[in-house]
Amino acid sequence: MSAPGGPQRRGRHAFDDGTGGMPAPFPTGFGAPAGGFPPGTSGHPPVFPRPGAGLVDRSGDETGPMGAPGGWSSADSPLTSRHGDRDDHGFDRQHPSAPLPPLPAGAWDRLRPREDAVDDDATVAAPRLSAGPDDTPEEPPAEPAADDPTGGLDVIGANVDDDRPRPRRRVLRRRRDEGDAPQPAPGATPADDTAALHPQDDLDLHGDPDDGGLLHDDEIPIAPYDPRTDPQRRRRRRRPLAIGLALLVLGGMVVGIVLAGQQLLGMLDPAARDYAGPGTGSVDVRVQQGDTLTDIARTLADADVIASTGPFVDAAQGEPAATGIQPGVYSLRLQMSGQGALDLLLDPASRQVTRVTVPEGFTVEQILTRLAEETGTPLAELEAAADPAALPLPPYAGGQLEGYLFPATYDFEPGTTPQQMLQRMVETFNEVAARLRLEERAAALGRTPGEVVTIASMIQSETRLDEERADVAQVIYNRLNAGIALGIDATLAYGLDKSGNELTVTDLQSDNPYNTRNRRGLPPTPISSPGERSLEAALAPTTGDLLYYVLESEDGAHFFTSDYAEFQQARQRCADAGLGCGG
Repeated sequence: MSAPGGPQRRGRHAFDDGTGGMPAPFPTGFGAPAGGFPPGTSGHPPVFPRPGAGLVDRSGDETGPMGAPGGWSSADSPLTSRHGDRDDHGFDRQHPSAPLPPLPAGAWDRLRPREDAVDDDATVAAPRLSAGPDDTPEEPPAEPAADDPTGGLDVIGANVDDDRPRPRRRVLRRRRDEGDAPQPAPGATPADDTAALHPQDDLDLHGDPDDGGLLHDDEIPIAPYDPRTDPQRRRRRRRPLAIGLALLVLGGMVVGIVLAGQQLLGMLDPAARDYAGPGTGSVDVRVQQGDTLTDIARTLADADVIASTGPFVDAAQGEPAATGIQPGVYSLRLQMSGQGALDLLLDPASRQVTRVTVPEGFTVEQILTRLAEETGTPLAELEAAADPAALPLPPYAGGQLEGYLFPATYDFEPGTTPQQMLQRMVETFNEVAARLRLEERAAALGRTPGEVVTIASMIQSETRLDEERADVAQVIYNRLNAGIALGIDATLAYGLDKSGNELTVTDLQSDNPYNTRNRRGLPPTPISSPGERSLEAALAPTTGDLLYYVLESEDGAHFFTSDYAEFQQARQRCADAGLGCGG
């Protein structure tokens, strides 16, 4: 950088501006002329028009027009406004501190400074500021901003002495309002009494008497923090209780929403309603033969055992044993859940039935007696109900009931009539005969279905061992085919209504239709109710030439042979063993 008065330079800025080439802050027209200002001038440089020569001109005065405040205006070029027009060269002709233009007339006249306020009576009687000279001590000069660690910012509450007593402003105000504030002394001037009437205001205006100055921000006294008086801490103490109450209310709302949802679901979908709990009271419900799970659910809903079919069906579909629910009368409870009702239906103890077992080989008379004993039904009512015309006997039965009351175990519900009991037994026979294809297979043997049933009844009476039944059937068919009398004492015992051991020689020689000793062919009717295995043996006899059999052991086993001499020897062995083979 060159000092003022340096060497001449050539170029667009090659002129002596007195600054050594440095830009001057103001135009040349504001510089002071050599030799001073002419007499009679204001002593300040006038404002001259900017010369047109040179693109950038600089003043020889390195301080610019700020050297004297009056240098901005002169009689030749007055400044009439803060924002006047620019000169011919585009520069403002006004100093920034020029007076503002007057406010426009109108609403602006009614505005007043913000600090203006209507004085109250106390202030009117004793003005806050006296008209006398200002006694306020002069404030010491502020320290340089560079020494201020805050960077010149006022930090409220910084460097506060906690032990410094706080001004009792509110106390003084309350005392003043109540009339207890100090009164001015007699003869005192208003200026002397200002501090007495407004002690706190005097403190605010003139500062603390201790330091003789106004309170700065970093001198405002702040009391030490006391957690016992902190409202935030008190709110935190109450927070656990509030949280607990909120959770309790929330839980109640959830329960209410669930219950309301169940009620709404029941209204929108009646099939989804369900009772809660095990139910009360007792009610008998009958499950019919062939009922599906949906049928059972409807029956339960009609009896008010369950609220709707949906929950019961859903529970039953998830339980494989539900498909085995037996027909009958069940003792249930009212207003049970769907799952509870299913559990009772699967419990055998809930079923109200009378179980009767009819053994294989029983006659009609024996069966009626057993039913009367087990069900408590009078025997006379059962005998009256044993009318073949009133029962669903097959056509090949020939109007005979014997042999067609199928032996099995039956569960009779309360209120079952004698006719219903016998009808069920005949229907069971029909079901078994259909499963065995009785009619078809009998025709293949050259026999009628009735004959096969009769042969099966004799097989049922002659042996109690399943493995011998087909051999007994072979002997019967071989003797029938050969025209030989069957010689089966069981038929005669049936005809005489005796047991086999009660037969005498006279009985064996009697002329009885059921005496197969002196009559060829089959007896007129079956002699008992054959079981399914005897029916199967009559339909599928073994093949061979067997013609004889005789009891040979106490376990019921027989000796089979096609030789008459062997039969006689075996018969003697049976008699010697006392097995009842006499005669």
